[in-house]
Amino acid sequence: MPLALVTDSTADLPPGWAEAHGVRVVPLYVHLQGKTYKDGVDLTAGELVRAVQAGAEIPTTSQPTPEDFKAAYAEALAEADQVLSIHISSKLSGTVQSARMAAEAFGGRVRVYDTLEASAGIGALVMLADELRRAGLDAEAILKRLQAAQSGSLLRFTVASLEFLKKNGRIGGAAAFLGGLLRIKPILTLAEGRVEPAGKARGEKRALAEMTAALKDWSQGRREPRVAYLYAGDPAAVEPLKARIRAELPELKELYTGELGAVITSHVGPGTYGFFAFDAGQAP
Repeated sequence: MPLALVTDSTADLPPGWAEAHGVRVVPLYVHLQGKTYKDGVDLTAGELVRAVQAGAEIPTTSQPTPEDFKAAYAEALAEADQVLSIHISSKLSGTVQSARMAAEAFGGRVRVYDTLEASAGIGALVMLADELRRAGLDAEAILKRLQAAQSGSLLRFTVASLEFLKKNGRIGGAAAFLGGLLRIKPILTLAEGRVEPAGKARGEKRALAEMTAALKDWSQGRREPRVAYLYAGDPAAVEPLKARIRAELPELKELYTGELGAVITSHVGPGTYGFFAFDAGQAP
C-alpha cells in the first residue's frame, strides 16, 4: 500500500473500523485519580463518567509523545511509502505538535494534517481519506480534498453542562453562557479550532429545531453531503436529533453514530450530543 493513514484516539471512530481499514490510532492520555490511562485502551468514556459520578475530580488529558508517533510512523512506513497523519485541532491539544516533531525523523515521508476539528469531525475526514486512497489518490491530492471538505463543514453540538469545558480550559467564546444557563440549552461549534457559541435555545426541543435548521440551510446546493452523529455516555440522547434530521433531510448520507471517547468526554461531559456534516464532493 503506497499510503498509510494514522490518526489519534480523539477521532472517536466506531469500534473495529480502524483495524478493519488499516488505520493506526495513537492514543491520547487521561489523568484520573492519580493514574494515567491510554484513551480507548486502558479507559473507556463509560468508566470515566462513572468515576466522576462517584466523586472523582474531572480528569485532565495530555497529548501523545513524539516517541508515540515515531513508533506508529515506523510501523506504517514498513508497509507504505508515505503516511498521512490526521489529528485533533491544534487549538485544543498539543497532539499535532507532537506528530510534527516525530515526522521530522522520516525525511518528508509523513504529512501531518491539523483538522481544526474534534471527534466525529476527525473521524469523518479519516473515513474520507481512506475512501480516497482506495480510489488511488496520492497524499497531496487527498490532503487538498480533506482541506476543502473541512473548510465547508458544519459542526453543531450541545452539552448538559459547561462545567467540563470550563474545568479543562476549552470553553473559548462559550464562556459567555456561564451564569445564564437557566433553562437555556447552549448550541456550540468549533470556529478556527476553538469551542465557540453557535446559538442558544430555550429547552431541548428548540435546540433540536435550531440544529436541524442549521443543517438544512448548510445542505443546500451540496454535491455529496454527509453527516456523522456523536454522543457522550447515553446513546439515546442523540436519537431525537437523528430522527428529526432523517425526516427533514432524507437525502443526507449518514456515515455513523459514534460515542465520544474518554478524552473528549473529559472535556465536554456526559449528555453531550450533536453532528458533523461535510461535503465529500467539494472541490479543492
